[in-house]
Amino acid sequence: MRKPEIDHILTRMLDAYGSVSDLNVTVGKPFQVESAGQLVPVDIDPPFEELTPFQTEIFALNLINRDRRLTDTLIREGSCDSSYELPGKSRFRVNIFAQRGKYSIVLRKLETKIPTLQDLGLPEAFSHMATEKNGIIFVTGSTGSGKSTSLAAVLNEINEKQAVHVVTLEDPVEYSHPHKKATFNQREMGNDFDTFINGLRAALRQGPKVILIGEMRDRETVEIGLSAAETGHLVVSTLHTVNAGQSIDRVVGMFSIEEEKQIRIRLAGTIRWIVCQRLLPKVGGGRVAAFDILGNNLRSREGILNGESEGKTFYDIQEASKAFGMTTFDSYNIELYEKGLITEETALAYSSRKAVVGRGIDTVKSKRGETTTDIDNLEMATGD
Repeated sequence: MRKPEIDHILTRMLDAYGSVSDLNVTVGKPFQVESAGQLVPVDIDPPFEELTPFQTEIFALNLINRDRRLTDTLIREGSCDSSYELPGKSRFRVNIFAQRGKYSIVLRKLETKIPTLQDLGLPEAFSHMATEKNGIIFVTGSTGSGKSTSLAAVLNEINEKQAVHVVTLEDPVEYSHPHKKATFNQREMGNDFDTFINGLRAALRQGPKVILIGEMRDRETVEIGLSAAETGHLVVSTLHTVNAGQSIDRVVGMFSIEEEKQIRIRLAGTIRWIVCQRLLPKVGGGRVAAFDILGNNLRSREGILNGESEGKTFYDIQEASKAFGMTTFDSYNIELYEKGLITEETALAYSSRKAVVGRGIDTVKSKRGETTTDIDNLEMATGD
């Protein structure tokens, strides 16, 4: 396979189904794409019923395109990240990785249109994030949960309304922001800087007001990010965590026990918002985003400083602070169910506390005049 053949296959994969998000190339399987959260095979002419190790390796080498850094990283670490452009069609974030001595490839389709907060229907908290002047905002969740898309919408909101300098450090650049009111400098790891740590150090000398860090992967990046937030910058980044409260534990866990008190003080003073998001199966097909949001108020700062305790968990704080834009996954799932966007089964399957969601669903059903139990025709037992 040569580059024109690779491009032809990628084009065929993109056009095979609607709403394609990922392209999957794995030994022993045909070419596959992820559409609406499901992997489905793609018909190629001539057909590839089961890809061979040689075919996936040639595919990978064409994507790497003789880049020595990527080749060294793939051999040394077993995987590498890059970007690939299909001219006139699309851009991809590419991950090539070894598995059982063979190579597999996943290409994430990158959207070209910059999303807006309104387009995505994001909660009001995201509008508040775009007005913050300093501190740290974390958007968390698993891979493929839409973190980058939500962050792009926040940056677009800043771009529309503020004449500030924005520097992004990405791996790779996903959304190319045009200059509007803001001035954007977007740097890609591998091409423009070597590590997030070095890129962030350099960014502090580039006069930005807003810094986007693709991911806070280690302690040193967190330390520099905290310093930037403490010196008047707005730092926006991602983490891989399952809810907003766990993000605090994840960051604190990067430091020693002796440093815990100091790092909690710094986090309490700099964190403005933590948003965790998931994509849930939507009624009628497709997916819908659900959010877990922790904001900055007296109670949340106390929780960050002292840790969670009975009656003072981040979950409790979020539930009690809905007026400030906070929410839990459970409350958000109940709202999605009430709007008819997800099923009862989905709401329960993706809940943190099933009993809470169950009661919420029963309340919604009662308002609709629906039954809230499957038990019918109950009768009082009578004795002889």
